[in-house]
Amino acid sequence: MAEISHPPMEQLQDLEYCIDSNPPWPETVLLAFQNYILMLGSSAFIPALLVPAMGGSNGDKARVMQTLLFVAGIKTLLQALFGTRLPAIVGGSFAYVVPIAYIINDSSLQKISNDHERFIHTMRAIQGALIVASSVQIILGYSQVWGLFSRFFSPLGMAPVVGLVGLGMFQRGFPQLGNCIEIGLPMLLLVIGLTQYLKHVRPFKDVPIFERFPILMCVTIVWIYAIILTASGAYKGKPTLTQDHCRTDRANLISTAPWFKFPYPLQWGPPTFSVGHSFAMMAAVLVSMIESTVAYMAASRLAIATPPPAYVLSRGIGWQGIGVLLDGLFGTGTGSTVLVENVGLLGLTRVGSRRVVQVSAGFMIFFSTLGKFGAVFASIPVPIYAALYCVLFGLVAAVGLSFLQFTNMNSMRNLTIIGLSLFLGISIPQFFVNYWDARHYGLVHTNAGWFNAFLNTIFMSPVTVGLIIAVFMDNTMEVERSVKDRGMPWWVKFRTFRGDNRNEEFYNLPFNLNRFFPPT
Repeated sequence: MAEISHPPMEQLQDLEYCIDSNPPWPETVLLAFQNYILMLGSSAFIPALLVPAMGGSNGDKARVMQTLLFVAGIKTLLQALFGTRLPAIVGGSFAYVVPIAYIINDSSLQKISNDHERFIHTMRAIQGALIVASSVQIILGYSQVWGLFSRFFSPLGMAPVVGLVGLGMFQRGFPQLGNCIEIGLPMLLLVIGLTQYLKHVRPFKDVPIFERFPILMCVTIVWIYAIILTASGAYKGKPTLTQDHCRTDRANLISTAPWFKFPYPLQWGPPTFSVGHSFAMMAAVLVSMIESTVAYMAASRLAIATPPPAYVLSRGIGWQGIGVLLDGLFGTGTGSTVLVENVGLLGLTRVGSRRVVQVSAGFMIFFSTLGKFGAVFASIPVPIYAALYCVLFGLVAAVGLSFLQFTNMNSMRNLTIIGLSLFLGISIPQFFVNYWDARHYGLVHTNAGWFNAFLNTIFMSPVTVGLIIAVFMDNTMEVERSVKDRGMPWWVKFRTFRGDNRNEEFYNLPFNLNRFFPPT
């Protein structure tokens, strides 16, 4: 047999900066601002989706977006300093949409005739549910229970699940890009062209600007193009849906956003608590916990770090629970998760530096208080972001599949597990999505609304479904005979903090805090 030219490698080799190495400060600032611009897509879309259904006005939508950005900055900074310490942005999560829709359609809230009053009471109900549900992540994280469960993971189990965290986002890619093809397609082609075909072109000394700052350049160019189309009247007489997706003046955020507003806890009033609401929200907390765990696996690989050991994962999930608690106290309108698009950006720019993410968190906190400034960037049309998602989600999916290099892909057992978890991880959630309606609670439709929301949330998540299938089959099918086939000889040293010397370099707490919180 010919010599294998590409043997398995623990770490990616062609990244410029790893988790502990830092670009020069001018590059760091630009890269951090690039992360901020990217995460604005989700931060603007979630309030735009939920606030009108809650009865809120455009002003309420702008205020919720500011709050979401402010708290995202705090959560990202806490996670990068004291959590997993990986370069991951923590922002709003779409996993919470189903239980929030259940709360919005609660009969006691729907009886309120005044829209603004209904918005306030709905927000308080969401806050109460988030505060109670956050205890799930806090307990599972700080008790190390989640770390114990993570010991059932293997390279074989993680490959399809990390793959699904990217592939499962397909509805946010080309389907949304296609809503305004004249903006989205040029954006997609421009991103691919700059990052892949012009990446070695360096007009300014040693800085590969096309590879390092593609978001800043591509968004600026296509956004100006979209503004010209809007100003020239290209969309006059077009259907309302086309105008909503293509025009740059339809978000109604700039005119309604305050010049300066500092978000603060309980700004919407005291939270209200309901057992049913809280149980429904716990499903979203579980889903976001799984999604974040998988995203941390991808981020560690793109930051040239070791896979986070059980202790570090538990620590990160505990801090994410604190983040959900902050969501409830401040009233962001949704819960927390690691933003997959920003994980993909690590690979696209080849910069996995922790400092970049920390500076980006500073941008989120600062610009969230300047309402008009943030609203300008939040008015970027969704198809522009969708074009970026096509590249970034695909890259994260490929990172997940790269774990297969440590397994035996000539094993029918392994091929079966990979195939089933990937296919059913996409097929089952899509089946549930096809039946879900904000007022009818989806495929599971019993008289208990919280139960409907709970199960629909779980089974509408590709990552969660994929994890259940992959981990169950991997730990019940010919386990003892398949230790090497599963990749366990390579993986086992990363289960514990002391299993690999590099873990201390990547995951030790700052300010010598490990003295008070020794890793296990």
